[in-house]
Amino acid sequence: MKHTKVKDLLNSTKTLHEINAKGWVRTFRNNQFIALNDGSTINNIQCVVDFENTSEDILKRITTGAAISVTGELVESKGAGQKYEIQVSKLEILGDCDAEKFPIQPKNKPSLDFLRENAHLRARTNMFGAIMRVRSVLSFAVHNYFQEKGFVYVNTPIITGSDAEGAGEMFKVTALPFDGTPRTEEGNVNYKEDFFGKETNLTVSGQLEAETYAMALGQVYTFGPTFRAENSNTSRHLAEFWMIEPEVAFNDLNDNMDLAEDFIQHVIKYTMDKCQDDLKFLEGRLLDEEKAKPQAERSEMALLEKLNFVLENNFKRVSYTEAIDILRDCTPNKKKKFNYIINEWGADLQSEHERYLVEKHFKCPVILFDYPANIKAFYMRLNEDGKTVRAMDILFPGIGEIVGGSQREERFDVLVEKMKALGIDEDELWWYLDTRRFGSAVHSGFGLGFERLVLFVTGMTNIRDVIPFPRTPQNAEF
Repeated sequence: MKHTKVKDLLNSTKTLHEINAKGWVRTFRNNQFIALNDGSTINNIQCVVDFENTSEDILKRITTGAAISVTGELVESKGAGQKYEIQVSKLEILGDCDAEKFPIQPKNKPSLDFLRENAHLRARTNMFGAIMRVRSVLSFAVHNYFQEKGFVYVNTPIITGSDAEGAGEMFKVTALPFDGTPRTEEGNVNYKEDFFGKETNLTVSGQLEAETYAMALGQVYTFGPTFRAENSNTSRHLAEFWMIEPEVAFNDLNDNMDLAEDFIQHVIKYTMDKCQDDLKFLEGRLLDEEKAKPQAERSEMALLEKLNFVLENNFKRVSYTEAIDILRDCTPNKKKKFNYIINEWGADLQSEHERYLVEKHFKCPVILFDYPANIKAFYMRLNEDGKTVRAMDILFPGIGEIVGGSQREERFDVLVEKMKALGIDEDELWWYLDTRRFGSAVHSGFGLGFERLVLFVTGMTNIRDVIPFPRTPQNAEF
């Protein structure tokens, strides 16, 4: 008999005479009641075993984590909290689970650190099942939004010879031997003998390549893995993460801000509609976590309230210069409550400043624009004042910056001058400069770290908990 998903059984509109369900045992109590979960929903279905007519050997094998198959009737439940349950007529153990050795025991309430060490099993918990279902729906919502808007999905290279951000913190890709590495006469590594004949790395961004396609296809987006060899162990950094990067020809900065705001509100609304049970559970988890914090450190908004806050408020658009004035004159800055005191124009804003603007001053999501040129990337369009660029960042409550983008520098001469000033080799980016030589036009785009978005929507506080297998310094397990 073909099995039916637990989610479909729980959503049934009528009792059913003979059904089959398969899944993993969450709990087994009184030798009679099995809580069964198959990953299709955060909710378990209760399976009632006729223990008097079930062999002792089988009953002993019904342990937390065991995979089982149950056949029986879907009937109205006599217990509280569930509409239906399964009266089991046949039970089969598909995969035993040694209760003494299985590390994920609900009664032990394993810590997040412990679950990271057992990332291959943590999806068996309610928390990580919910997170990964939300992540999956968010991912679909991203594609859904851009496809419905007529964007072309472009797969940009994972292996690249360019550094889009100029950060220099990239993983090298090489086929050269570590012993007897070929050298030039000057003693440097001879990359001409390497697989690609040049120095290559794992990409930090698909933006530059996406720009070239936007200048032919009009509007494109990338959604793929990116890599950063930054030796950082904070709760906000991963060495491997996923980036969403749309690029649109003929869009200026205002168009770019409109697109980013509409996009974020769409994917959050879509996910809230599709993941109600999971988000309700995650909200409860966050409330429990907050109770352990000092009152001053607790969030002012519950999870669903925070998500609705983004949906129901227009994003406030504020220039960097105005934001600096606000921050310089605010009480936390004057009383030196900030870790990074704002003294003058040109400072690179930190998360504490961004959150102050969103949560305390404007009390809505904020888009900052027109940043100082010397703290932003070379490809951002220089303003007429010669000192700011057409950059924008979107700031959210609880997280600070979630999106970074800009109107791109479409003027060939200006772009070349900026590259020279920063020591960026024109020969390395000859193909990028060609898009400014041949039919250049105003265009804009932005980047959104997908894990940052999942972090915000799930209410989790550590980015390692919103990706299936986190890659961080000294950690490439699984």
